[in-house]
Amino acid sequence: MNGATPPYDEELNPVLEKASREELSVLHDILMGKLSETLSIEDAYKAHYPDHEKYPDLIAKEIRDFGGNSIANVFRGEGPPYREIVWDVAKAIKAPFRRESPVEEIEASILATILSKAFERMSDDEKEVLLEQIGRPDRSAVAPGSVQVFLAIFKAGGFGSYRLMLIVVNAVVKGVIGRGLPLAANAALARAMGVVTGPVGWAVTTMLTVIRIAGPSYKVTIPSVAYVAMLRKMQDTLHCGCGAVISIGFRFCPECGEEIRERSPQPLAG
Repeated sequence: MNGATPPYDEELNPVLEKASREELSVLHDILMGKLSETLSIEDAYKAHYPDHEKYPDLIAKEIRDFGGNSIANVFRGEGPPYREIVWDVAKAIKAPFRRESPVEEIEASILATILSKAFERMSDDEKEVLLEQIGRPDRSAVAPGSVQVFLAIFKAGGFGSYRLMLIVVNAVVKGVIGRGLPLAANAALARAMGVVTGPVGWAVTTMLTVIRIAGPSYKVTIPSVAYVAMLRKMQDTLHCGCGAVISIGFRFCPECGEEIRERSPQPLAG
């Protein structure tokens, strides 16, 4: 593809185009090291690495190419649309979804399914800590296998939903590349992740191991979809400097009282 314009995907490229160099570095590390990767031979990559924000189209193309390997479609001449990759990941982990749903809803179902599987393996103390952190102290309301409960929390938004998303995606990414997300400084979020990341990580690692037996490309597509879901959510969310997630229309942060001056995503800071 050297010199040619990579195919554009309306549900993937815009998210990567808004991401920072550091945010894209996680996707870069997920993709690299695989025998079938082709990103490193691209002219733009050779000219600009490690400025990943200068070639988000190539990263998008690489994700789609790996998606083609997992879907086993070799007749297109290019990777499948991102939406089909999301469908494929949802089917692989048995996440409920409808094909006609917006892609962000299917992404949320994937994250909720991963968390539900992890929740089943947590101790009672770990469950209580997790539910307290997301504002759901009644553990009896979240029965084993409650994908719909966690999905409702993701859809509701707010800081609890944001914490859940980061916990899940951090575990997925760490299970694949050996390091977690470069999280923005937030003491409450760090405490939550410190307590429950272990059980979530164990469940995710087990799931990825089983799925990789069926198709090695899932080692790329599952973490890529989870991470893109997180970037999409961050780019469409209003954040205060204290880390709290603010509902649209609020003038002041309910956590620290600071006036909200602009709508902007929360960056991943090293």
